[in-house]
Amino acid sequence: MFTPLRTDDVILLLLLSKVSHHPPAAAHHVMSQRGWTLWQEITIDSKFRGKYISVMPLGCIHLQFHSSGNHYVWGKVTSTVHNIIVGKLWIDQSGDIEIVNHRTKDTCHLKFVPYSYFSRDLPRKVTGVVADSEGTAHHILSGTWDEKMESAKIVESSRGCGGSEGKQKTVYQTLQPKLLWKKYPLPENAENMHFFSSLALTLNEPEEGVAPTDSRLRPDQRLMEAGLWDEANAHKQRLEERQRLERRKREAQATQALEGGEEECERTR
Repeated sequence: MFTPLRTDDVILLLLLSKVSHHPPAAAHHVMSQRGWTLWQEITIDSKFRGKYISVMPLGCIHLQFHSSGNHYVWGKVTSTVHNIIVGKLWIDQSGDIEIVNHRTKDTCHLKFVPYSYFSRDLPRKVTGVVADSEGTAHHILSGTWDEKMESAKIVESSRGCGGSEGKQKTVYQTLQPKLLWKKYPLPENAENMHFFSSLALTLNEPEEGVAPTDSRLRPDQRLMEAGLWDEANAHKQRLEERQRLERRKREAQATQALEGGEEECERTR
C-alpha cells in the first residue's frame, strides 16, 4: 500500500492493496488535489499456449472529474507475452476497449490491433472513434500504445466500400490531428533499469509520515532497494512462512469453533 505521492505541483493520495494472492486481485484508489478521483478493482485470467502466455484483466476502471461530474468507465485489453520458453521476450496488446461517460453517455471505442508478421499495419497500432449518446462520430483517434496518440475532428463522413462481411465501410474526412499524449523520454541507462520511467524509479523511495502498512516500510523491500538481493529474498521467505503459519492457525481455530458450535447444538436439542 502506498500513501501520499508528492511532486512539485500535485499531491496524490494513492491506496493500493492486494486483495487476494490466488487468484490475484487488487483494489486501487487515487485522489488528486487537481480535482479528480480514480478507482479500480482488477483480477486476471490467463492462458498459457506453450510459446506465449495471454493475460486478460477482469474488472472496471473508474475516473471521475469533480467539477464537471464526468464519470468515465472502461476495461483493459489482453496482454500477451511471447517467447516464454525460448527467444527474446516481447509484449503485445490486443483487443477492444469501450470507454463510457456515464454523465453524457458519450463513448469512445478503441481497437488495439494485434501484431501480425504478414500485416502492413504499424506495429502496436491503436485506432478509435469518439461518438455522442446518439452514436454520431465526432473524433477519430490514432497512434500506438507505446509512443503517442492523436485526435482529429470529423468534418464529413460517407459510406465507402471494402468493409468486412459485405458491410459498407464508413469513410471520414477530418481536420489536422492534434497530439493528445506522447511518451516521456526514458532516463539514461534505462536498459539497465528494466526500462522504468523516472516516476517508476522513485516509487519505492522512503518518505516520512506514511501509514505503517505502506509497502515501502517492508524490510525486504529496503534490502532489495539497497541491492542486497539474497538477504531480501531470505527475509521475504521468512515473512511469508510466518503468514502461512498464522493463516493455518486461524483456520484451525475456525474449524474448532465450528465443531464446538455443532456439539452445543446437539446437546440442546
